[in-house]
Amino acid sequence: MTASNASTGKGPSSRSEGPSCGVDPLAGLRAADDPPWDVYLTGTVFLDIIFTGLESAPVRGTESWARGMGSSPGGVANMATALARLGLRTSLAAAFGDDHYGEYCWDALEQGEGIDLSASRSVPGWHSPVTVSMAYEGERTMVSHGHEPPPEVVFGQGGAPDCPPRARAAVASLTPGKQARWVAEAASEGTRIFADVGWDDTGAWDLAGLADLAHCEAFLPNAEEAMRYTGADCPRAAAHALTEHVPLAVVTLGADGAYAVDRRTGESAEVPAIAVEALDPTGAGDVFVAGFVTGTLAGWPLADRLAFAGLTAALSVQEFGGSLSAPGWSEIGAWWRKVQSVEGQDPTALRRYAFLAGLVPEEEPGGGSPWPLRRAVPTIGFGRSA
Repeated sequence: MTASNASTGKGPSSRSEGPSCGVDPLAGLRAADDPPWDVYLTGTVFLDIIFTGLESAPVRGTESWARGMGSSPGGVANMATALARLGLRTSLAAAFGDDHYGEYCWDALEQGEGIDLSASRSVPGWHSPVTVSMAYEGERTMVSHGHEPPPEVVFGQGGAPDCPPRARAAVASLTPGKQARWVAEAASEGTRIFADVGWDDTGAWDLAGLADLAHCEAFLPNAEEAMRYTGADCPRAAAHALTEHVPLAVVTLGADGAYAVDRRTGESAEVPAIAVEALDPTGAGDVFVAGFVTGTLAGWPLADRLAFAGLTAALSVQEFGGSLSAPGWSEIGAWWRKVQSVEGQDPTALRRYAFLAGLVPEEEPGGGSPWPLRRAVPTIGFGRSA
């Protein structure tokens, strides 16, 4: 299936359009005694500076010019923004530097995206971690710099609140050989834990080292990670093997889509990827997880959850930046309306996304806002603090 970019509009906005264009994917499920938050997560916020439009990789001893540049909150902010833009009430516990970068990131998330930061803190005397990302030839190269914050504010480990706020779900990034106390605490209160994992630099690839996996409902590694952790020779076999450790295993297959197995129901599903011209893959994995969490909390069928997660990730890589590129419902709706009018679309593929018909907002008179809509200022320096 082909994804069509519905518009070339790129006008940034300094304010949010509101929670997801008014779309609440959990509207039919909400009750008076619900937790205050749909999703809780914790980690460190980076300032991301992204260069795009490079003709090739930088060459030593030369100067390269990029055709595009943007700045946005990164790190755990990518996931938080993706969740909030899909209409989920999102609470983030994070450490922020007390420099201008940290101030910018805080305002972009709290004021621009409507993310709750009451569990976050600004760390005096600590400057924000920074990542410079260069996108070219469909890939990216990153250079990061930062100093460790004081141990008491290492969020995701000892610095996260021991009693995290009540939430329907939480997203945890598992670290081999380490446990985060808040994960077990949240799970004991009924929070559904969704986990991803990074590359195991130790080379052990031992599932026993992911102790917090025992508290998780779903685990979402990529194909290489899944095969290394299980010793399976294909991603699909790895997904089935992972269900011995977690109820729901979702393995992303890159250009081949994603595959999932639910041990509780015996159901499995596979959805192919959407063909797109990728500008910058930064944050695409975070957007995929956010889409899957949204569909799971809304109670959608497994295949629909996979399709939606893949769609949101595909839309994100067509624009630069991690948090800046995360799509909201206006972008998803614009894609759905546009893609139906493209000649030669496979009817079977269109039916795969027919569940969007009752979800996406109707087009506003006159065409509505340009797509994609940017909710955060993409470059630092246009305004000053009061």
